[in-house]
Amino acid sequence: MKIITINLPEKYLEAIQILNDLNIYPSRSDAIRNALHNFLSDELKMFEDLDKESFEMLIKHNHEKK
Repeated sequence: MKIITINLPEKYLEAIQILNDLNIYPSRSDAIRNALHNFLSDELKMFEDLDKESFEMLIKHNHEKK
């Protein structure tokens, strides 16, 4: 896993902290990882359906465009 730094609106951070305080998620990082997983599953249907080689090819193609 890699560590990243993000800026969040205070309201989001407070909501994530509440989920952590209620022991719904063991950490804020777990809550954010779960939210990102759900986002990627919803927004990028192909994310889980693509075989590794095809997915890596799309990533490479996207980086070359930049």
